[in-house]
Amino acid sequence: MSGGATASATALASLPIHAELAKVVPEDFVGNEADRSGFSGLEQLEDVNMVCVPDMMAGVWRRESVDGSDAGIEVLNLDDKRKEQIINLQAMLIGWCERMADRMAIVDPLPGLTPQEMRDTTMNAPFSCDHGQAAIYYPWIKVMDQVRPQSKSTIFCPPSGHIAGVWARVGVERGVHKAPANEALRGTTALEWDVTKREQEILNPNGINCIRSFPGTGIRVWGARTLATVGNPSWKYVNVRRLFNYLEKSLERGMQWVVFEPNDHDLWARVRRNISAFLWTEWKEGKLFGTVPEEAYYVKCDSETNPQEMIDLGRLYVEIGVNPVKPAEFVIIRIGQWSGGGETAEA
Repeated sequence: MSGGATASATALASLPIHAELAKVVPEDFVGNEADRSGFSGLEQLEDVNMVCVPDMMAGVWRRESVDGSDAGIEVLNLDDKRKEQIINLQAMLIGWCERMADRMAIVDPLPGLTPQEMRDTTMNAPFSCDHGQAAIYYPWIKVMDQVRPQSKSTIFCPPSGHIAGVWARVGVERGVHKAPANEALRGTTALEWDVTKREQEILNPNGINCIRSFPGTGIRVWGARTLATVGNPSWKYVNVRRLFNYLEKSLERGMQWVVFEPNDHDLWARVRRNISAFLWTEWKEGKLFGTVPEEAYYVKCDSETNPQEMIDLGRLYVEIGVNPVKPAEFVIIRIGQWSGGGETAEA
């Protein structure tokens, strides 16, 4: 990720200051799977686990000189039509991630919003995120302008790219089960709005993650909520959602060997042993909660999960319960495998 970001920044920095880039219309962001364009073009890539599109805000970024003077400030305001357009595109991105069920969207706020406006805008947006495959962060951040380094100016930009870096860093250093919060947002110099504790208390319960500045510790990510609906508290936290995305993908890949095997008691026992061994390792690494394995997970693959009608259809089903947060509170996954493919469902 860091290598790609560096290459991209280098390419942009080599453009003349007044170079005209190709105009992008809303449909370009969505794209389509057949043309491998837009975020829909990522559908065939199985290793994608997070998606952000900061360029949805193209044309509204703000620049200022390094000494904070008015010289060279560039402010492009959003009209209501453009705001609605951006929010609808974000809703489509979230819906796509929910449908893909193995990747999360990192969503940017509109620029220039007060905390109250941010809360109202988010609550009124047509976001459908029942399974928590999206998270939003507020406010915009100030960074050095890498496109015009010779100007030594700063720019207010959407935070999603930096947040993706935090998620990746925490995932590598601690694991996806660790909440990507209370983490330094490197490369930022200021915030568009300094969120207070009281404002945080307004935003956080509504699934809006704040970026805050603290004396002595700098600018930090101060939230790990998803945009999951109130009716789906199981998917309220980013780390829980990312952990399950990881587990489901790992289990789905790890079970491909069962295709075309005789669907009988011996196969069920082998499946239970293999999956239990995998989950035991995850538990020992601290990714699952419980003082003993029985509190952390269970695996069920027998005649109850595989009645004769399923066997006749050539399908194998496994029920797996995993405890990511509290004892005796399991989120259940059902994984199916057959010659035509596989499926994963959550209860």
